[in-house]
Amino acid sequence: MTLLALYLIYALALSIALARKGVRASTEGNFLSPEKRKLRLLIIGATGGTGRQLVEQALNLGHEVTAFVRNRSALNLANPRLRIVQGDIMDYASVAAAVADQDAVLSALGHKRYFYPTRILSEGTRNIIKAMETHGVGRLICETSLGIGSSAGRMGIYYTFFLIQLILPFYFWDKARQEQIVAKSKLDWVIVRPGALTNSKRKGRYRHGQRVGNYLWTVKISRADVAEFMLKQLEDNSYLETSMSLSD
Repeated sequence: MTLLALYLIYALALSIALARKGVRASTEGNFLSPEKRKLRLLIIGATGGTGRQLVEQALNLGHEVTAFVRNRSALNLANPRLRIVQGDIMDYASVAAAVADQDAVLSALGHKRYFYPTRILSEGTRNIIKAMETHGVGRLICETSLGIGSSAGRMGIYYTFFLIQLILPFYFWDKARQEQIVAKSKLDWVIVRPGALTNSKRKGRYRHGQRVGNYLWTVKISRADVAEFMLKQLEDNSYLETSMSLSD
């Protein structure tokens, strides 16, 4: 019983810490349809689930896409408007070279080093922002997760009291640092916080706002819908400098 009580105290303390560390959402605007303009886009984390969807959907919309990857062979796509750049997010020079001459950056940065402290998300994002500010690239759309900042606790009991606390505490803490770095930048930024990600087909309809999520059960959304929403933020100014929660 004592161990259970201590664990609950730990779980609540971590949720409070993530709420304080992450970005507090500002007042949301009205959702507008973006202008149909072809852009030069850099997609970070292009071989991940959301990143691959970003690449495919951006190409379908007619954009010029640069996919930043650690392993070139992991992205088996061919398109005349796709350029694949191999690099290391922790190496500023390779990031800066990819950022040059882009109109915007979409980051679906992630990793699977869950069980020890890392700064891949936060320091990698710091490199992205430094490169963007150096090269005059103004807009950053960054994927993090529900359960941070003003959305803390809204991943449901399973995440709040088990998965985040036992499996993902270091990962989520670095996501919270990542959000702070984005929010302190001089860029036009939007932080997108999806619920639990699935590989379901794109529905094209989802809930977005500050009250998305649930304290009891886990809310989910497909990676395809997350990618669609992120791409809509490229020219939509409604949510600039806002962290936006997202679920189906």
